[in-house]
Amino acid sequence: MKIHHAGTPILAVALFTALSTASAAQGTTQPNLLLTRGGWEIGGQVSHYQYEEPNFMKLEGERTGFVGAYTFTGPNRVYTRIDLRVSYGLLEYESVGTGTMDDVPDWIGEARVVVGRDYLTGASIALSPYIGFGYRFLYNDLRGYSSTGAVGYRRYSHYYYVPVGVTARFRAGERWVVAPTVEYDWFLSGRQESKLSDTGLGLPDVTNDQKNGRGYRANLMLETGRWAFGPWFHYWKIKDSEIVPIGGGLGVIEPENSTREYGVELRFRF
Repeated sequence: MKIHHAGTPILAVALFTALSTASAAQGTTQPNLLLTRGGWEIGGQVSHYQYEEPNFMKLEGERTGFVGAYTFTGPNRVYTRIDLRVSYGLLEYESVGTGTMDDVPDWIGEARVVVGRDYLTGASIALSPYIGFGYRFLYNDLRGYSSTGAVGYRRYSHYYYVPVGVTARFRAGERWVVAPTVEYDWFLSGRQESKLSDTGLGLPDVTNDQKNGRGYRANLMLETGRWAFGPWFHYWKIKDSEIVPIGGGLGVIEPENSTREYGVELRFRF
């Protein structure tokens, strides 16, 4: 006689079901929203821009830009982030003594890499300090004639700096995070290339080195799912450069200047 135990297959099916359910639950575990998220980000921004040399000239207007980033996350909550930015605007030029000019092409390109670490300070708060290296390039095309007949020229600007900052993340419900960032930009050096030969006045091109300055940044991003958006602000204050002689007892200086830019940004993360 052969005896069949009906409970054995039932027990096997139950065990298989439990394991499958546990595995599925583990696979759908949501990441901690307070930690820096790895992967790609792309987005766009609009901003208002103002460059000013006190008591001499200013450039002002609206800009449109594109941003991209990739973040590597590693053990011990350490992350590395690479940021790229390109921005363009047609600005209004105004100068004491040389008049005005409309629709001046102005480009900004920026590349940064930072390394940081996430610190969970509570169930709803995290702090992510970071430090890195940044490069900022600006191209400004003032060729042509101003309202008073003054002749303009092209300018190329290069900034090298060390960004030092911290991002705080605050949980706001199950799906939302509020993430403000504050940053100090330690200015290492700058270089200004002025294409004075564009004027046709027989002047040579000049390069001025800049050694003293500082920058600040701040933003307030709202994060939910794959989206992040919010306002931001950039500021630079650069001191006078050295004087470069150009002959005939004349010299060229890149005067003290400030740059203010503020806008809003939308990013998609994947």
